[in-house]
Amino acid sequence: MKPRTPRLNGKVERSHRIDAEEFYRLLDGVVIDDSSTFDDKLREWKDYYNHRPHGGLGGQNPYERLRQKTTGQTQA
Repeated sequence: MKPRTPRLNGKVERSHRIDAEEFYRLLDGVVIDDSSTFDDKLREWKDYYNHRPHGGLGGQNPYERLRQKTTGQTQA
């Protein structure tokens, strides 16, 4: 397999796809010419995304899964 292919980098490719399908769609038609405004919108999106349940994580959100992996806690 060649380096930098989706098969080797699936999580990043998935992240890019979700960003394109959901985050950039929210900005469709909106012109943001100020980087701090864009950063604010991106921060809001990341907060929303990382705190919503995900099917691939058994209903956990990414924040809960990270906490579980780093502290050894299990979901009640």
